[in-house]
Amino acid sequence: MKTKLLLLIILSFLTIEAAFSKPIPRRKILKMLKSSEVLNDHFTGFALYDLSKRKMISRLNDDKYFTPASNTKLFTFYAGLKLLKDSIAGLQYIERSDSLIFWGTADPSFLDPQFKEQRVLQKLNTSGKKIYRARGVFTGDFYGVGWTYDDYNEYYQPEMSDLPLYGNVVRFSKNAAGLQSYPVFSTGGQLIMHTDPSGSPARFRIKREIFSNIFHQPNSSAPAGFNQIIPFKVSDDLLGDLLKQSIPSFSGNINFSKPAQTQSWNSISADTLYKKMLLPSDNFIAEQILLNIAASRGMEMNTAVVIDYVKKNFLTDLPDKAVWVDGSGLSRQNLFTPRSMVRLCEKIYDEVGNQDRLFDLLPQGGKTGTLKNLFKADKPYVFAKTGSLSNNHNLSGYLITSSGKKLIFSFMNNNFTRPTAEIRSEMEKLITQIYKNY
Repeated sequence: MKTKLLLLIILSFLTIEAAFSKPIPRRKILKMLKSSEVLNDHFTGFALYDLSKRKMISRLNDDKYFTPASNTKLFTFYAGLKLLKDSIAGLQYIERSDSLIFWGTADPSFLDPQFKEQRVLQKLNTSGKKIYRARGVFTGDFYGVGWTYDDYNEYYQPEMSDLPLYGNVVRFSKNAAGLQSYPVFSTGGQLIMHTDPSGSPARFRIKREIFSNIFHQPNSSAPAGFNQIIPFKVSDDLLGDLLKQSIPSFSGNINFSKPAQTQSWNSISADTLYKKMLLPSDNFIAEQILLNIAASRGMEMNTAVVIDYVKKNFLTDLPDKAVWVDGSGLSRQNLFTPRSMVRLCEKIYDEVGNQDRLFDLLPQGGKTGTLKNLFKADKPYVFAKTGSLSNNHNLSGYLITSSGKKLIFSFMNNNFTRPTAEIRSEMEKLITQIYKNY
């Protein structure tokens, strides 16, 4: 009798365990997507893929094209993994008697305060040479295809260039000494500040003139804690001024054809750059990575040239052709399908070959980057890239379920009119259900 009772108890536990370990059916995932009031007043696409079994689990509109916003940075990340070395090329140069002539390699870290280590600056200042910058290696436009001019004054849209300085922005802040800028506005320099004579506005805000480096501040004191980042207008004259501030032996910009053979100095590790791009979703770094690929690989320094090369050589196996025009996703002309985003994430996973390294570079749910306030748990289980433009919000990356299964997902939402927070919350709800039940 006791033996029978024991067997019944064991059988009951096994039945309960099997019930809880049974994966959530794909039809239930689709039902949650299709029955959501939040997700059904706009265009939604979803793809869920089992990385271990290399098999698609669930899909909705996964073959339809969506505006990806900053999900585009995953394409840029993959391009860097395929084409950049472990360290970023800081600049290329030649020496001629008492002179050192250099060409920019689009390294976004030079003089940027986010990057404390400045190896290239140190080497230039200890070279014992007269320093010259050679013009003319960047053949692209200062803005990407389809970028909006309305955002020229916003921190997230600096101009692209072959020799970025300070991240191609001015950082304004208020301290006890008053309004400060980095780089500084020097007397007679190219950066000019005007104080508007009109009355004080409700909000203190500095604005640059669209085609020049003339900045305007209100006729009032900046409030305590004030901070604003504004892109500057890149020009040879401005670069000359700024280089002279940091390199006393800088002797000017010159026209000098780049020879076939140059020497180079590296600046920072590639992983440092990827992390700075992916966690806060830095548009400028994303664009400069593509240009740095061009410089490192002896290609024409032009975004379109690099993208075309990557598509032809590394992305022909995507389920759908990638409509890819910039590095950051600022352009609404980028178009990718959810199933192509999943395939790209699979390729990234295989290329990195180290899950811990990959997940450290990506935003982690409840812990880092743009996912710091989402998917909160004792241990992160979502490692993914967000992508937001007005009326568009997407999330693509990796999900480790409570049972330990490794999944890839792409969740794309376009053309909604409700607040983005509602879309984000609904996405979090559905992905969390999959995490708990698959």
